[in-house]
Amino acid sequence: MSTPPAPAALVFVYGTLKRGGSNHRYLAGQTLIGTARTGAGFTLYSLGHYPGLVAEAAAAEGVSGEIWAVDAACLARLDILEGVAEGLYAREPAPLAPPHDRLTPAVQFYRYLGSVRGRSRLGPVWKV
Repeated sequence: MSTPPAPAALVFVYGTLKRGGSNHRYLAGQTLIGTARTGAGFTLYSLGHYPGLVAEAAAAEGVSGEIWAVDAACLARLDILEGVAEGLYAREPAPLAPPHDRLTPAVQFYRYLGSVRGRSRLGPVWKV
């Protein structure tokens, strides 16, 4: 019996990629690790049909989401979906609250890089 390969990455998803979300199909064949929350200092804003996670010092609650173990092909698809090459989002280390703050490999998330001026603040949860 062979051991499955280690995931290319652990990714924290908080919006349309979550179970039940409109883009969850991008995680087909990947492994759900569990639910988690970022540490304080992050919140969600509505960008229309999807949320944007941004750093915001006053956000005490953090953001709720799911951690997924993904392979390299899935990670590449997620980077395209999130517009990383276009500068819409940046994939970076996700400072998660315990007990998920010490997972290996380190968990990453997609942080929105655009302006949220005039956008509705959603707080810690995106309703799927």
